[in-house]
Amino acid sequence: MKSYKFVNFLWDDAKAAALDPVGRLVYRSNILGSDQRITNTGGGNTSSKISEKDPLTGQPTEVLWVKGSGGDLRTSTRENFSSLYQQKLLDMQQLYAARPDKGLKAPAEDDMVGMQAHATFNLNPRASSIDTPLHSFLPAKFVDHMHPNAIISIAASKNCEKLTQEIFGGEMAYVPWMRPGFELGLAMQAIVQKNPKVKSIMMGQHGFISWDNEEKACYTYTLDCIEKASAFIEAKYQAKGGDAAAFGGAKYATLTPEQRRATFAAILPWFRGQVSKAKRLIGTVQDDEKILRFVNSKDAARLAELGTSCPDHFLRTKIKPLYVDWNPQAEDTAALKQKLAAGLEAYRKDYAAYYNTCKHANSPAMRDPNPTVVLIPGVGLIAWGKDKSESRVTAEFYTCAVEVMRGAEAIDTYIALSQQEAFDIEYWLLEEAKLKRMPAEKELARQVVVVIGAGSGIGKETAHRIVKEGAHIVCVDMKIETAQATAKEITDKYGVGIGVAGSGISSCGPALGLAANIVDRASVRAMLDDVALAYGGFDSICVTAGVFWPSDTTGHIPDDKWAFTFGVNVTGSYIVGDEALKTWKEQGLKGQLVLTTSANAAVAKKGSLAYDCSKAAANHLVRELAMELAPLVRVNGVAPATVVQGSAMFPRDRVIGSLAKYNIPYKDDEATDSLVAKLAQFYADRTLTKAPITPADQAEAYFLLVSQRLSKTTGQIVTVDGGLHEAFLR
Repeated sequence: MKSYKFVNFLWDDAKAAALDPVGRLVYRSNILGSDQRITNTGGGNTSSKISEKDPLTGQPTEVLWVKGSGGDLRTSTRENFSSLYQQKLLDMQQLYAARPDKGLKAPAEDDMVGMQAHATFNLNPRASSIDTPLHSFLPAKFVDHMHPNAIISIAASKNCEKLTQEIFGGEMAYVPWMRPGFELGLAMQAIVQKNPKVKSIMMGQHGFISWDNEEKACYTYTLDCIEKASAFIEAKYQAKGGDAAAFGGAKYATLTPEQRRATFAAILPWFRGQVSKAKRLIGTVQDDEKILRFVNSKDAARLAELGTSCPDHFLRTKIKPLYVDWNPQAEDTAALKQKLAAGLEAYRKDYAAYYNTCKHANSPAMRDPNPTVVLIPGVGLIAWGKDKSESRVTAEFYTCAVEVMRGAEAIDTYIALSQQEAFDIEYWLLEEAKLKRMPAEKELARQVVVVIGAGSGIGKETAHRIVKEGAHIVCVDMKIETAQATAKEITDKYGVGIGVAGSGISSCGPALGLAANIVDRASVRAMLDDVALAYGGFDSICVTAGVFWPSDTTGHIPDDKWAFTFGVNVTGSYIVGDEALKTWKEQGLKGQLVLTTSANAAVAKKGSLAYDCSKAAANHLVRELAMELAPLVRVNGVAPATVVQGSAMFPRDRVIGSLAKYNIPYKDDEATDSLVAKLAQFYADRTLTKAPITPADQAEAYFLLVSQRLSKTTGQIVTVDGGLHEAFLR
């Protein structure tokens, strides 16, 4: 087996031999996509030309299996590949040649993408990619089109063609920048017809494509090309001084991890509010060594202004990032906010000018003019997207762009695509059509909801209910283990999204588990700061945490337990609302706070003196906070009746105690579930609906209150008690 330094060789002969031809294509794709040095998330294509039995004629026919539109090589399955009759694709060349309007970026070019559907084999529903002609028109059975940082560094160099010859000799040809599609496929075909010894092609400012008639050899050659490019770049890079001299050397010093955390926590909610005026965005912060080396450098401002080179990069990162020339050693966060505000205003004007200069008569309307990538010396990078997955991948893509710039500057001079070319990709009508085909966003999409008490019972059920509607969920509990367990249940079910999640809070997916003690203001503040670092801020908070301490047979409750009960059930909710308001004000975005009270707040019961009084106070706290937090935040409460099933406040011994108290027959060795069901039914029989009240019933109320379905409701208590007539308003 060959030894590689810059990529991972993962081919396993035994695994490959056990697979059918399409299975091997999926396998090859997965192992290529698993290494970000080979291709970025969602980028690149692979294909195999396979002999299949035609379902119409029963005769063998050659079928091109190629990664379809969308999807990611690392996670692709068979369903992510389109299958097309190879001969029909080749015959389309005659159709294209007959078009009088053929040519790069001409109408015929885009029309041919739609024509590819007519070549579909065996009714495969996966839409084919615009890169399909590149794979079809090359003569080899197996083709890899990758976007490695090292290769793109060469492709984005001023003297790309000369460097390609110097590094690869005659085995890799060169084609200048052309938008992927039919014309580029024909250009590649012509190159190979002219020189059959060519084994790969450097695609100017894009990536490269390689091929072979044996599958493992194709995979290996792809790695060989990346390894050769990487070795060449690293040798030049070290000769120029390595990291110390990268990007012209350091201009600013990195802040400590603690200082970076404090800076991000101080600016993120405010900044999220600034970029979320049209639609709310979710953030990702990145402050690894590679990003810090770049943002701290002398050349960062110059290179950032040029923008990215590879189309895959700037579709995520926009034409360029926002670079803020802030001195971390001499200026404070107030100065940083001022510079960010000025930078945002200038960026929006620049983006509008870019749009107006480059637009065509049929261009789609201008999209959100806010940056998706923000670079801050000493601190790192902030990326924004419609959800955590998108912002995390945007950060990943800009990291790739930084590595491309590093490599290009080491061997030559970095160049970016022209603004017009970039615009024509960003506002391509086919790309716009793809965006319009995407399903409508869910009701709570782009929202971050903090659920306190999510480790069990109502809180856990609420977290699971709200995430169904597209929200990002922060699961908070006293114990980090239970909070993380609920978060894991959510991510196991919904996944973490595309991209390769790293370590740390900011690498989370749709759910995150955090610990907090709500009677400790510092603990609450630290938790809310962690939420800001993870998602950029938050929109709603549901406080489901609560405690019950029963009085003894004489009606007595110890003073410390009285204070403890009020501390958690009343003071804790106040502290959460008071600390959260600071963040809500920074964001300037409307939010929702939902507290948990109880039917007991209105109904006096023997044996629950401290609990009932605390819940009556919580009822009024809802009204007081509604006044204090208006008009920015709506504050409401959910008042459950006794929820036994799934409740952490009803361990077995309390259930048995309640059964004994109400003279309900039971056996000492009876299963806990049976005991719980008996007690739940007892409570249900006291209500008008005669049905046990479950955590799911309560979760529905929390969902309604954090949604906009009751957008004019604040200061109210929503009862979910099955119709407990004793609690009716008097």
